Amino acid sequence: MRRTRMERSAAESDARWAAVVARDPAADGKFWYSVETTGVYCRPSCAARRARPENVRFHASWKDAERAGFRACIRCKPSRVSPAEERAAKIAAACRLIEESGEAPKLERLARSAGLSRYHFHRTFRAVTGLTPRQYAAGRLAGRVRVQLRERRTVTEAIYGAGYGSSGRFYAASNEILGMTPSRFRAGGARTEIRFAIGECSLGSILVARSNRGVCAILLGDDPGALVRDLQDRFSKAELVGGESEFERLVAMVVGFVEAPRLGLDLPLDVSGSAFQQRVWRALREIPPGSTATYADVARRIGAPGSARAVGRACGANPLAVAIPCHRVVRTDGAPSGYRWGIERKRALLQREARE
Repeated sequence: MRRTRMERSAAESDARWAAVVARDPAADGKFWYSVETTGVYCRPSCAARRARPENVRFHASWKDAERAGFRACIRCKPSRVSPAEERAAKIAAACRLIEESGEAPKLERLARSAGLSRYHFHRTFRAVTGLTPRQYAAGRLAGRVRVQLRERRTVTEAIYGAGYGSSGRFYAASNEILGMTPSRFRAGGARTEIRFAIGECSLGSILVARSNRGVCAILLGDDPGALVRDLQDRFSKAELVGGESEFERLVAMVVGFVEAPRLGLDLPLDVSGSAFQQRVWRALREIPPGSTATYADVARRIGAPGSARAVGRACGANPLAVAIPCHRVVRTDGAPSGYRWGIERKRALLQREARE
């Protein structure tokens, strides 16, 4: 039965329809779609001629599509494992191999386990995870050393217990990995001084915190007390110093930037995260005020086109509201999606930047 104009409009506004229009391989396995006029169902990335939206139905699985009376497309073979899913499974197995190994496995061994050439494996691994195999292994080592530093008697024991082949290799990168010296990390960040102050802006309360390396947190909310508790949770062993009039001038600068983003915020930032998060955050800072990008856009910009979900998680982990403008990342259909500090604040920021 032919759909009404209202049903067509609803289909066009569905984010799944946007994925079908884009033939987005990242949507494969998340849903299937069928076309009433042909009786065929496809995966989102199918290269077949685009159907009219009023004739399209969406299904949670290929089995649901077949139960509804549709037959599989002979072009995209939607009832089989998609190439993207097959690649993801191979890379997931390689990630497990890295995680279970003390020293990072050689690239040749990883490629052989996946049944791929070195070049194809390296390219596929980066496309799926957003990292090279070496970067992924380094990140896992960094995670293990954090655990070991809390559990072992000495720093040296922790370094070798985590799988580092030499202490020199670890110390060369320890500040980037931990954000502080290993001994300071073992003490839970004790004696690290974090200065902070709270102000008010058009988006509510704002807390700005700075370490000796740069601004380490910009938090937004309705309850100043909750913002302080959030800061305490982030730096549980640090010495928090608040209320200094000189520091409050820094807060005024940040508030001015919130109200007029095109003025820019020329301040050093102290933000630690995984190699992938750092790449995402750098890409976000390249999105100019008044512009937006989708999660898929950002994934492509960092050379990892299949990592849109991971980009979303990196946006959610961003500790520096506005300074790292995760509010400029939107869904494929252009609608604002989740925002750590509230979707209404995200809308307000985007509207303000569009008017400037």
